[in-house]
Amino acid sequence: MMRAPRPSGEPSVSRPNHVRLLACAIALVTLAACAKDKPAAAAAGAPDPNAARIPAASTPQEIGLTTDQATRIQVATVAFAPFRPEVTTTGTVAFNGDRSTQVLAPVSGPITQILVSPGAVVRKGQPLATVTSPDFAAATSGYRKALSTWRNAQHVAELDEQLFKNDAIPRRELEQAQTDAASAAADRDAAEEQLRALGVDASAIEAVKANRAVAAAAAVIRAPIDGTVVEKLVTPGQLIQAGATPAFTIADLSTVWVMANVFESDLAQVAAGETATITSGASGAPVTGTVAYVGSLVDPATRATSVRILAPNPRDMLKRDMLVNVKIRAAQARNALVLPASAILRDDQNLPFVFVAQPNNHFARRSVTLGGRTGDLYEVRAGLAAGDRIVSNGALFVQFAGSQ
Repeated sequence: MMRAPRPSGEPSVSRPNHVRLLACAIALVTLAACAKDKPAAAAAGAPDPNAARIPAASTPQEIGLTTDQATRIQVATVAFAPFRPEVTTTGTVAFNGDRSTQVLAPVSGPITQILVSPGAVVRKGQPLATVTSPDFAAATSGYRKALSTWRNAQHVAELDEQLFKNDAIPRRELEQAQTDAASAAADRDAAEEQLRALGVDASAIEAVKANRAVAAAAAVIRAPIDGTVVEKLVTPGQLIQAGATPAFTIADLSTVWVMANVFESDLAQVAAGETATITSGASGAPVTGTVAYVGSLVDPATRATSVRILAPNPRDMLKRDMLVNVKIRAAQARNALVLPASAILRDDQNLPFVFVAQPNNHFARRSVTLGGRTGDLYEVRAGLAAGDRIVSNGALFVQFAGSQ
C-alpha cells in the first residue's frame, strides 16, 4: 500500500521529537500553576518547606476581655504606702569571733594529760592539759636565779646606803648599787611573768620565792577566756610546739555570728543596725539578731557580699557551719509605690510585668522594675505611677486569654 505524498513546504518532524516537545510543554504549564498557587497556599496557612521558619507570635501588648471574662479578675489602684523592705537570703553560722579563741600551747613538749573534754564549760585560768616541757624547767631555773640576784643586789644597796650615811663611801657607789638593785628587780619581774605565761599557778610561784621544791613538774595549758570547750585538737603523748600548735577551741556559745550572703541588687537595702530574723530546721522558733557589719568585698565567684549578724543562741541550737534562712528588714519605713505579688508575672527572660487596666475591658501589658519585698508586697521603682489601675488577682488568666 502506498502512502500519500507529504504536501510540499511542511517540515519533516519525527514522532519521538513530537513526544519530547509535548512533555516539555506540560512541565512548563505545571510549574506556572505551582508558582501561581504558592501565594494562595501561604495565605491559607499551608506550610512551605522552602520558607524560613517564623517564630510563634507572643502575647499581644493589649488584650481585650468579654464582660463575663472581666468578672473573673480583680483590679486595684497603685498608690504610695509606708514600706519597709526585706531582703531574703541564706547564711551560715559561725562562732562569735569576739568571744571565741583557739588555745595555743605556751610550751613545747609532749602532752602529759588531758583534763577537759569537748562540751565542758570552763572558766578563765582553768587547767586544760599538762605538758612535760624543758621550757618549764628552764623558766623555773631562770626565775630562781633572777630572784637570787635581786635579793643580793637589794642587800648590797641597803648596806651601801648605811655606809654613805656614815661617809664611808661616795655617793657614786651608792647610786650604782641602787641601779644594780633596780635592774635585778626588773629581771625578777620578767622571769615571773615568763612563768605565768607558761601556765604556772600562783602557788607554784610562791613556792619558788620561798625556796621550796615545786610540786608540779609539768607546765599547764590554761583557758584564756570563759566559755565552752568546742574542740579538742591534741591527744596525750602528742608533741606540741610552743605558740604554734592549737590545743583546744573555746567559745562563748550564748551568741553566734550569722554570715549572710547579700547580692548586689539587694545590698543598698542592708545597713548596720537593721533587724534580721534567722530560721533553721533545727529550731522551730525564729531568732532575732542585729546586722553588725556589712562587708567591703564582693565574692567574685558568687557576686555576693558577706553581712555579719550578731544573734543570740538559745539552748545552743545554732551550730557552727549550719545553713540558715535570713530575712533582713530595714530599720525605718519609707514611702513607696507598692503592689501585691499576685499582680506580677514574668516573661521568658524572667523580667517582671503587669497588666494595666484600659477602657472597655482592655488590659495593656507593661514592664516594671521591682525593688524590695515585704510579705506579699513589692516596691515598684519604675514602670508605674500612682493612680494606675492594675490586675491584682487574675493576671495569669488575662495572659492566657491573650494567647488564645
